[in-house]
Amino acid sequence: MYRATTQAIQVDVEPQFLADRSDPARGRFFWAYTVTISNRGPRTVQLVARHWRITDGQGRLEEVKGAGVVGEQPILKPGDKYRYTSGCPLTTASGFMSGAYKMVDEDGKSFEIDIPTFSLDSPQARRVLN
Repeated sequence: MYRATTQAIQVDVEPQFLADRSDPARGRFFWAYTVTISNRGPRTVQLVARHWRITDGQGRLEEVKGAGVVGEQPILKPGDKYRYTSGCPLTTASGFMSGAYKMVDEDGKSFEIDIPTFSLDSPQARRVLN
């Protein structure tokens, strides 16, 4: 599991390679990732936007920006958790993702929280030790 905490909002990510949705012979690799966002602070917040940076095994960067996550803009009261699963295709056997969520608190103040950088590694990925 990968974790980042920003302004009392904790983001945990668990990636999983999906062999049944991948076709390595054709350069198609697919991962699911489950994100849990926990409000550990004293104020109610709403997730309003996302910004992902997806880097494949050859260093190519794709950025994805949009409203909410999986079609929702969840509101988290103090102590609440929100969990969702999404997916990411790559043309290489490995890569990584990172990003940020734009949040708005109960006073209308917006701020960003970090999504931890997490690794996307398939069984076909060549391991390199430094």
